[in-house]
This record gives sequence, structure tokens and C-alpha cells, in this order.
Amino acid sequence: MRQQNSGVSAIDKQTREGIIAGLATYLMWGFLPVYFVFVREVDATEVLAHRVLWAVPFGALILLFRRQFPEVGRALKHRSMLGWLSLSAMFIAINWFIYIWAIQDGRILETSLGYYINPLTNMLVGVWLFGERLRPYQLAAVGLATVGVLILTISGGVFPWVALSLAVSFTVYAAVRKRVAIGGMPGLFIETLMLLPFAIAWLAYLYSTSQLAFASGNTSITFWLAMAGPVTALPLLCFALTARRLPMISIGFLQFLSPTIQFGTGIYYGEVLTDAHLLCFGFIWTAVLFFVFDALRATKKPLLKASAGA
Repeated sequence: MRQQNSGVSAIDKQTREGIIAGLATYLMWGFLPVYFVFVREVDATEVLAHRVLWAVPFGALILLFRRQFPEVGRALKHRSMLGWLSLSAMFIAINWFIYIWAIQDGRILETSLGYYINPLTNMLVGVWLFGERLRPYQLAAVGLATVGVLILTISGGVFPWVALSLAVSFTVYAAVRKRVAIGGMPGLFIETLMLLPFAIAWLAYLYSTSQLAFASGNTSITFWLAMAGPVTALPLLCFALTARRLPMISIGFLQFLSPTIQFGTGIYYGEVLTDAHLLCFGFIWTAVLFFVFDALRATKKPLLKASAGA
């Protein structure tokens, strides 16, 4: 009986850690548009290059503090793992570029739509690839969120390629990382290390053509570009921890937090809020309430079983 209770406690601890890491992840990502507004005058390709460049030394400091460099060394010798990480690096680079460009182009609301769609695609991956199952209230929530997304998509009159590209690229990234048996920060470090030669080459080109914004006289811009390291690494580190501790369906639920904050950020910066936006917002938050209710019910069941076993 003690062994059973110990098992339940271990599961509860893992779930609790996953939820905390998930909340930290999506709060940071939710307010991320504010950072890219600060560097709006810098070309999106240079901002992307700085995200990669500064994430490497910042990640190295974290690895040194957490004594995880041996894990990096083992991964670098593992051909299959490097293959998966090179794939995830490609998709995260695509996701980063589209996101940076969209924020700079004044499409914060469209990026929020992309990350409203993302939990739905995460759930499909969870069901199709990882054998997870949706409970009735989760199915209802997916239906409500889908209706909300369709209202906003159809009302725009154009194909929402930004939103869909963000959703698909990050879903693929999440699915690949879930298959790689490596810690959050070591995996991110290797991904950015793989992208580093391309980032350095692009920055060198910008410098040679006198197009480089970094260290060009604007101290504020230089500082914020250098801050791309922690801005990039911290939420992705938390996300990797979340992905290892929670099922894809739970991640999909938590992920509604980030686009909601982005939605509010877009309104703050003066983007137009239409009736369709309001309807979509209402449907999606109703879906979130269904998820919360279902999560509370699911949490009570193992606690009741543990009490009965004791």
C-alpha cells in the first residue's frame, strides 16, 4: 500500500512540475511580442540571427551551472539523436522567423490566432502519434475552439498562412522534441549550435554590406538584440521540461494562455478588434473553461483512488 501511495506521489510531483514549467513557458511567450516591438526597426533576419547567436553562450552558462555538458557530449555522439535535433532545429528556425516578421508587420492578432490553432494541432498529434484519447469534455472544448478559430479565419477573407504556418511548425517541433531522450537545455543548446554557422554567416554578410544594426550606434537596440539569448532560451527550456512531464493534450490546454496574452498585446498596440475577433475570443475561452472543468475532474479521480487504497 505504501508503494502504491509512493507511485501516486511521484506522478503528482511530475504533473505539478510540468504545470509550473508550462505556466512559466506560456507567460513568457505571451509577452514575447513586446520584445520584438522594441527591435521592430531591425530586419527580421538579423533578429533571428541574434536569437541563435546569443542563445548559445547563454545556454552554455545554464549547462555549466546545471552540470549538463556531459549530456550534450553523449548526444553529439548519437547519430540518430542528432538527426532528430537537426529536424527540430529547422522547424524552430522557421517558426521563429515567421513569428518575428509577423510582429514587425503589425500582425500580433494573427500570431495569436496561430497559437490558438496550435493546441488543436497538438491534440491531433497526441491522438494520432502518441495514442492519447480525448475525453468528452475535451472533445467539446476542441469543438468550441475550432468554431472560434473558423469564425476568425473565414471572416478575414484571406488564407491565414501566418497563423497556420506558426501552428504547424511549432506542433512538428513539439512532436519531434517529445521523441528525443535529452534534457531541455542540452537539446536547445544543440539545436542553436546547429543553427549558429548560418547565423554567423548572415550577420557577417550584413556587416560587410553596412546593413548590420547591432553595434551601429544605437545603444538601446544593441542591448535588446543581445538580450535575445535569455529571451529565447528561458521559455524554450521551460517548454522542453513541460513536454517531458505532461501529455500533449495537457500541453494543448496550457497553450491557450499564451495567445490570450498576445491577443491583449495586439489590442494594446492598436490592432483592430472586429466582431469576429470578439466571437472567436468568446468561443475559445468557453473551450478553456471546459478544459479546466475536465482537468479538475481528472485530478480528483486518482486522489479518490489513493484515499480508498489507504
